Formats: sequence, structure tokens, C-alpha cells
Amino acid sequence: MPAEIDEVDVAEALRRLGSGSRLFDVREQGEWDEVHAPQATLVPMSELVARWQEIDGGDQPAIVVCHSGARSARVVAALEQSGVSAVNLTGGMVAWEQAGAPVVRDAQGEPRHEH
Repeated sequence: MPAEIDEVDVAEALRRLGSGSRLFDVREQGEWDEVHAPQATLVPMSELVARWQEIDGGDQPAIVVCHSGARSARVVAALEQSGVSAVNLTGGMVAWEQAGAPVVRDAQGEPRHEH
């Protein structure tokens, strides 16, 4: 089991995004097409080995999200072991949507929630 990782809730993630943090979605393309946060960058977990260096949170740890928080927790642990500072978004996109945070839904990019 990986070492303890840092996690943030949706409110903290939104605050950090407003302060310059970056959000990375590690789900697969089909999941992304269904719904994603408008400010997220897609880096699927299946491509992580080849693309991990793209994940950079700037001055703050990168925020990593998946559907419910399990895959992103594994990604955060791997990133931390590689020297990339990252935090997991607790509850993933499920929690993001339940909190009413802005989303883009389906491949046409129709907004579901307004911030």
C-alpha cells in the first residue's frame, strides 16, 4: 500500500485552482467525454508512464482527479515517488459534481453547471 498521500476536498480544490494550481484528470477519454471539469487537463492513467512529466502544479501541488478518487490516489502516490508534488481530489468527479462545481458534459462540450 502506498504511503499516506495528501488529499483536498472540492472547496479546497476550487480555492487552489483560483490561486494558480492545475487540475489533471487521469480517467480515460470516454469518461472525459461524458463529463469533466472545464479547467482540467486530460492525462489518462493508461498514458501516465509516458506523460507523467506533463503533470506540473506550478507553485502549488498538482491536483489529480478521477471518477471517485481511487485511481487518482494511486497516481498521486506514484507522482510523489517520482518527485512531482501532487494531491488527490477526495471523491473525484462524483464529489465535484455533487458539490455543484462547473462541468462540461459530453463530447459536444455542453455545460451542465454554471459557476
